Amino acid sequence: MDQLICDFVAKGVSSHMIHPLDTYYATNRLLNILKKDHFETNLLPSMPLQGLLDLMDQLVQYAVEEGVIEDNLRSREELEAEIMDVVTPAPSVINRTFWESYQEAPMRATDEFYKLSKRNDYIKTRHIAKNEQFKVDSKYGYFDITINLSKPEKSKQEIEEAKLSVGNYPECQLCATNEGYKGRAGISARTNHRVIRIPIQEENWGFQYSPYAYYNEHCIVFSKHHTPMVVNKQTISNLLELVTVLPHYFMGSNAGLPIVGGSLLGHDHYQGGRHHFPMEEAKVLESWDWHADSEVRAERLHWPLSVIRLRAIDPNSLIKAGAEIMEAWSTYSNEALAILSETAGENHNAVTLIARRNGEAYELDVVLRNNRTNDQYPDGIFHPHQDVQHIKKENIGLIEVLGTAILPPRLKSELAEVTQFVLGETDQVADYHLEWANELKEAGNITAETATALIQESVGKKFERVLEDAGVFKQDEAGQEAFAEFVNQFK
Repeated sequence: MDQLICDFVAKGVSSHMIHPLDTYYATNRLLNILKKDHFETNLLPSMPLQGLLDLMDQLVQYAVEEGVIEDNLRSREELEAEIMDVVTPAPSVINRTFWESYQEAPMRATDEFYKLSKRNDYIKTRHIAKNEQFKVDSKYGYFDITINLSKPEKSKQEIEEAKLSVGNYPECQLCATNEGYKGRAGISARTNHRVIRIPIQEENWGFQYSPYAYYNEHCIVFSKHHTPMVVNKQTISNLLELVTVLPHYFMGSNAGLPIVGGSLLGHDHYQGGRHHFPMEEAKVLESWDWHADSEVRAERLHWPLSVIRLRAIDPNSLIKAGAEIMEAWSTYSNEALAILSETAGENHNAVTLIARRNGEAYELDVVLRNNRTNDQYPDGIFHPHQDVQHIKKENIGLIEVLGTAILPPRLKSELAEVTQFVLGETDQVADYHLEWANELKEAGNITAETATALIQESVGKKFERVLEDAGVFKQDEAGQEAFAEFVNQFK
């Protein structure tokens, strides 16, 4: 154990995560965490040194075997974060380093912070590697499909403990007060968490990476105040300012209403990253110069959701044009298409916003959303309908809007069962997959060599339908005529 501690600290130094002068301090912090009173001081680091994560695993296992912690997921995660915090610089140091690197190049600053967040296990690279991913073709282009296997499954006891957890510190998982927090039931361990303070409209927001990233350099930018999400003209301004500060990243905002919004509507935040999504390559149905500003070019996209893309050199022009779309959409109703802007005083229309740079130009995608429900579609009229919920029933948020499916972990085993069923190797399959599995089986021409590809293709078709269900202007003649009529006011 003493050799492991020695090696862990030495690896932190050789990885340039801590200074050699911090060796004794880091060693004593580990001894305290692991409840050890004595240490052999004449040890030399093993050569070659193991990786930090492998050394961390062994330290955690020692703590379990010695009764320092209980052998459960929460205790292990909290200890892992504490151990990695020992070799993670203080927030002030990381912020100073980030902005010093930023002066040389914004990309260098994010590259270094991203690498650190992976090295110190805040980004769960080993868990993310478990995800299953594939691409599928569709009539709209390609889609990216991810079966999300990264988040560890909590036990029933841990789920119940989270429900009974009391206290409001931190108020939610996005609050800045998570930085360095040990964790408790319902709030993940964040001892090794670091946040970059990034200025938006003369106020510091938090910039961090997502622990269970769904795409390259998946980041979150959040308000320092625990206030509900608001999507308005200011949101457009904030997003465009962010892609000015970080021109190599896209930035987007979920809609601010339930059903069509993200999973965390209680804290104002955006998502971004360094990633190219399928929607960026969508075909253009029509394009025109903006009626009030010829410097703005507008496009209506061929995409299952209803998307208007704006492009201009001057971000202020995009702010005005985007706000005009939002204002027009906020009161738009078309009863024949089941689009009602409000019922009984409840607003239903919202937008998902995506900003990016395209050379010197700024781009803003405005995706029209509506969260109304009725007796036929209690989960949402513009939400995955029940016949495709066996593949995806969760909210369609920013990432799905962009053409990347985040599918539940249950599908890993369930798709294997469907494959066996189709090949005649079993007659057992989940009830909600049975109709689909029978359709695949009746289609014939499926062999052991082709089954995986054909089932993945079918999953892609289901996701295509999921997105079409979420589209407010449908892909039929009536829907596209109404969409064209809606954008005519901006010509």
